[in-house]
Amino acid sequence: MTNPVFCALDTTDTAEAVRLARQLAGLVGGVKVGLEFFSANGPEGVRAIAALGMPLFLDLKFHDIPNTVAGAMRAAVALAPTFTTIHACGGADMMRAAVEAAAEAAAKAGVARPRILAVTVLTSMSPADLAGVGVAGGLVDQVRRLAALAHEAGVDGLVCSPHEVEALRALLGPEPALMVPGIRPAWAASNDQKRILTPAEAMAKGASHLVIGRPITAAADPALAARRIQDELRAAP
Repeated sequence: MTNPVFCALDTTDTAEAVRLARQLAGLVGGVKVGLEFFSANGPEGVRAIAALGMPLFLDLKFHDIPNTVAGAMRAAVALAPTFTTIHACGGADMMRAAVEAAAEAAAKAGVARPRILAVTVLTSMSPADLAGVGVAGGLVDQVRRLAALAHEAGVDGLVCSPHEVEALRALLGPEPALMVPGIRPAWAASNDQKRILTPAEAMAKGASHLVIGRPITAAADPALAARRIQDELRAAP
């Protein structure tokens, strides 16, 4: 089985991120860096991690007018991520602009186009949180609405809670990538993620990739924690 785990390197220290990534090489399917790391270290920090040769998930969640997102996506392509993200709530025109810009920039640079994932509803949000920002109709309905819009706009997949995976597979079929945060092994604390499942449960529901951060990075032995997750996935029916 191809390792589906992307470890979130939740640090602003480039040297620490590189050290962790090296420690996890061969034990996870790739690594993820996001806004916290990028804000502290910029493109040079991302390049330091990309230089290790591991698949990279650059999670910057672009959300702006289409022209601005297209420009940001062109810049992101130069960092050679395997996956990158946009917010589906930016609308169809914005998502199409991101997809087109990524394809053009990758072809011009002679590199592989990153797979673009649309974020539906953040895993830290509950139904009450959605209602508080004026979204009516329930959490799953909002996820389905944004997922369908993203699929029509040509994105490669979605970022979603594990509890929406089954609904999205039923809606979109087996092809789109489903990158799923909110994953916690049974032995790990839930922290601030409100909608969580174990790695094996999420994969059984149809996830294609899993984002796991603190259960690995905060462990006394991150490599051992990654192996433990790998063993758990292999043992799943």
